[in-house]
Amino acid sequence: MNGIHPFRVLRAKPLWIASGVITGVLALLFAVLYVGANIDPAGHMKNLPVGLVNADKGASVGGKQVNLGAQITDSIKKSTASGDKVDWKVMDEREVKEELGKGKLYGALVVPADFTSSTTALTGTTTTGTPVRPTLTVLTNQSAGSLGSGLARTATTQAAESASLRIGQELTAQTGAQQAKLPTAARVLLADPAAVTVKDGHPLDSHSGLGLTAFYYALALVVCGMLSANVISGQVDHALGYTHNDMGPLRLHRPLIRATRVQTLAIAGTLMAALSLLMGTLVMVGAVGIMGMDASHLPLLWLYSVAAIAVSGIGALTLLAVFGTPGMLVATLVFIGMAVPTANATTPIQALPGFYRFLAEFEPLRQIAGGIRSILYYDAQGDAGLTRGWVMMAVGLAAAALFGFGVLGWYDRKGLHRIPAETEPEKNATPV
Repeated sequence: MNGIHPFRVLRAKPLWIASGVITGVLALLFAVLYVGANIDPAGHMKNLPVGLVNADKGASVGGKQVNLGAQITDSIKKSTASGDKVDWKVMDEREVKEELGKGKLYGALVVPADFTSSTTALTGTTTTGTPVRPTLTVLTNQSAGSLGSGLARTATTQAAESASLRIGQELTAQTGAQQAKLPTAARVLLADPAAVTVKDGHPLDSHSGLGLTAFYYALALVVCGMLSANVISGQVDHALGYTHNDMGPLRLHRPLIRATRVQTLAIAGTLMAALSLLMGTLVMVGAVGIMGMDASHLPLLWLYSVAAIAVSGIGALTLLAVFGTPGMLVATLVFIGMAVPTANATTPIQALPGFYRFLAEFEPLRQIAGGIRSILYYDAQGDAGLTRGWVMMAVGLAAAALFGFGVLGWYDRKGLHRIPAETEPEKNATPV
């Protein structure tokens, strides 16, 4: 006993400085990453993919073939009102259904087949049928993300309303003096003829969290892998006798088994891979079996879940092995801090600032969530995110192995061996 009271360590400046710098930087980074990514999605939006469909068959007006749908799609495509915020993709109804069903579109605007005939009927220039107010249909896609779908809905609705007003001006000019003969309600309708209806372009089951279950399921997998890495790293160190293991009032210690850093990572990685089978199973049981999450392709979902936990966990183990204690902070930033805002879930990538779009290209949560979304919402189609998910997980695993074993091998060759904990008398457990 040296007679120094433990609380005197609070007088040590290095303790305050180191703790203050680490916690302060962490707080600042999380604020910037989380708030900065979502502070102005509409302002940062660029090239949000939205479908534009002209199914209008046109009609003969005064002996001339007219297609108002083509006029609408051309004017929207050429309009500079939205700048580069929306990427209008002209396609047919079959294509837009397929793209919505792969999450590649956040919404669509559809001009129906009878649009011209219904519109011109309002002027009295055609004699076929009873005049019916034409409609423009806005399709949403919550499966691609509720915020992105909302942004697309706003853009398509505004475009549809503007198109209706433009057509109204043309119809008003065409009718000329005949307007005086029309009822007041008819003249008002003529000025803004098209009704805008909103439909779900890719409906989801009721237990799909409005398109967010894929994100939260993927987040659960990544968090399981990251936190399990911390547990496994500690347990391996304890099993090798390098650290104590405090269990309540007891301090457990095992005899030292000397291991190189490379060997230690290999042991921890093997344990992580094996336990991922258990964790992946339990995550799926909890989400699907207990909570009732809508899901199909269950064998594939289980395999993908196991792989995602294993890759995330081995990646976190690598960071812990290379950086030591700060490795957990690095892992938290990589797998949570930078990952959640760039996951293409709560906020679409097209509505993020440029720096976050760059992060989204390789951040693990985005890749994993894309594969889960494909399995849950898009019938496990490869080009709906599943292929990218598998490929990027394989790349991530290879990068972790090369980086981890490469750096740790260099540590071992340089003689930077780990310093084992002081061994106590041969007892399995002694009071702290």
